[in-house]
Amino acid sequence: MQQKVKYRLVGMAVILLSAAVIFPVFFDGSGYKERHLVSEIPDAPERPEIVRIEPQNQPLPDTSEPAEPAAPAALPVPPEKVVQVIKRQREENKAELEIHQDQPVLDQQGVPVAWTLQLASFKDEANAKSLRKQLIAEGHKVFTRKQGELVKVYIGPEFQKSRLESLKLKLKQEFGLNGIIVRFTTQ
Repeated sequence: MQQKVKYRLVGMAVILLSAAVIFPVFFDGSGYKERHLVSEIPDAPERPEIVRIEPQNQPLPDTSEPAEPAAPAALPVPPEKVVQVIKRQREENKAELEIHQDQPVLDQQGVPVAWTLQLASFKDEANAKSLRKQLIAEGHKVFTRKQGELVKVYIGPEFQKSRLESLKLKLKQEFGLNGIIVRFTTQ
């Protein structure tokens, strides 16, 4: 048994001696060093000076109410050839257009004055759509607008008020609707 103890002690001494020699080699503090790279990021630019600009525009005029119509412009007398073509087209198509009577006009803002015929107002939108379908089938330009709880049915717009007046009489006979002629607006 003594021989075994000697081997163990000699082995232990060898291990301790080699650890004492090797330990300072690995743990001397000269191991890993962080690399220092040169930064390629440019310096931040200087902040620009903030310039405050005051608006120079004038406020737009109030357009909630339609402007009054301006005086109609005088149309020149058309050449004889044009008058003959108009007469022929009127006879062929049975059109009732008089260009020198009830001329379209512009209001003070330069917008053409147009008119619409308001036929009916409904609480039920289905009724308004039904009337609109019937009028479209008859060949009229029809649109509806919802205003509050009511849905209104309009025909038009037309630039000649006299056309709508004759159409109003015709629709009163056909549908029994007594409409009113109002100024057309896009609102």
